[in-house]
Amino acid sequence: MKFTAAQIAGILDGEIVGDPEVEVSKLAKIEEGTIGTLTFLANPKYTPFIYSTKASITIVNRDFLPDSDIYTTLIKVEDAYKSFSKLLEYYNQIKSNKTGIEEPCFISETATLGDNVYIGAFSYIGENVILGNNVKIYPNSYIGDNVHLGNNVVLFSGAKVYSDCIIGNDCVINSGAIIGADGFGFTPNEKGEYSKVPQTGNVIIEDYVDIGAGTTIDRATLGSTLIKRGVKLDNQIQIAHNVEIGKNTVIAAQTGIAGSTKIGENCQIGGQVGIVGHISIGNNVRIQAQSGIIRNVKDNEVLQGSPALPYGDYNKSYVYFKNLPRIVRGISDIEKKIGDND
Repeated sequence: MKFTAAQIAGILDGEIVGDPEVEVSKLAKIEEGTIGTLTFLANPKYTPFIYSTKASITIVNRDFLPDSDIYTTLIKVEDAYKSFSKLLEYYNQIKSNKTGIEEPCFISETATLGDNVYIGAFSYIGENVILGNNVKIYPNSYIGDNVHLGNNVVLFSGAKVYSDCIIGNDCVINSGAIIGADGFGFTPNEKGEYSKVPQTGNVIIEDYVDIGAGTTIDRATLGSTLIKRGVKLDNQIQIAHNVEIGKNTVIAAQTGIAGSTKIGENCQIGGQVGIVGHISIGNNVRIQAQSGIIRNVKDNEVLQGSPALPYGDYNKSYVYFKNLPRIVRGISDIEKKIGDND
């Protein structure tokens, strides 16, 4: 698919400096741009590349003025980075604008499908499922009984949504994600064996949630595991039964959250963080990567370490951690001197 500079400028409300009819069909980094590609310049440290790039079109900020001759046609906008992101979103919408039902797949007679739905081959749609408008379910996906998907939901290949789960509007669930698997509930008996506790709840995901590849969100034992509006989850995250995650919280890869923990709004949680169960984490909390959270956390705290400490305390303590062998040797020398004096 090809676009001219004039078409792109129209989408971005940009000003063209160069050839309005030049065409592009691919995207590229500015340092790797070739004829027929589109790139952008937002970070000043990449400015030297604009004089050597062969990209046909480059999106730049309106205040950019070249110091010497350039090959590329410029499209000037208020914010090059945001405009390029907008263009990527537009491009993805066009690229993924599939509709229709591919064969073979199974769709229950009791399922309700909205307008402009796409269901890829080898997908399974269970009983009493409700799909909103513009839902896209890519091949090899599974939708269990009584699931409700809102409008504009995208399930990429191999995603699984177990029975009774509810997903809001404009959500993206990437390949291999599992929504509604049984929570890790077992009880020991007198023989030391473990019996399974039935997990009878569901998962509720509100609007504008993104879920990364390979992430698992367990169903509640009773009630619902709840992911609120605007949450963004990276790949390979484990969210246990009855967890609640507040609006606009973002969580990086390989984080694990144990059962019944409540996380507030607008939190930022780094990769490989471990969070124990049955605690509360406040709003606007930031947790550095590889931290271990074992206590309740107040609003606005910034934590690091395992067990996690306030960020400033951790950095001060780390000075002593790394010097601990030298400090111990010093103490031993002092003890010897005191002993010799005695």
